[in-house]
Amino acid sequence: MVLVIEPERAVRYGSGRDALIEATIRVVANHGLRGLTNRTVAEEAGVTHGLVSHHFGSRDALISAALRYEVERSVSDPVLGAEIRTVDEFADNLVQMVDADADGQAFLYELILEGRRNPELADAVRAQYDEFREATRRQLERLGLESVPGLHLAVFACLDGLVLQYLAEGRSDSTREAVEALRHLLRAVGAS
Repeated sequence: MVLVIEPERAVRYGSGRDALIEATIRVVANHGLRGLTNRTVAEEAGVTHGLVSHHFGSRDALISAALRYEVERSVSDPVLGAEIRTVDEFADNLVQMVDADADGQAFLYELILEGRRNPELADAVRAQYDEFREATRRQLERLGLESVPGLHLAVFACLDGLVLQYLAEGRSDSTREAVEALRHLLRAVGAS
């Protein structure tokens, strides 16, 4: 059963909720939270705008669901979630992660900034950061780099900054140079 108006963008029954969440991420990444309405999300997903209300009820519930979805996707990404065995794989996968999910990363940064202005969103943003820090700690532990207390906090801060820099500048020389420096630092920690 198809729930869509436009045949070329048909969403199969049962996949509408995920399509709306992914559309929310794209809308926020490209237009900010001010551009997020039921109509813009529905249009992006290729469904009727009533389906947004049906699945989520409110704009806040839609944003919250999209945040959980993107955090889960990011934490399971090869940089933080996969069984990476070497520092080189860890560094190489950073750029691949941003290339593959630039809208998702931009969406997260939009929510981080909104969390400063909206106390209701602030707790969700803090929880997101906690998940990312913990995923970084687990990944460094897998790489045998858990001997330096707080290293995961520094590495995550570096990753966070590198992703933001990459989103702002693209594949700039300074971003590549910073990824290389991180690679060398992590190798040095592993050798000590």
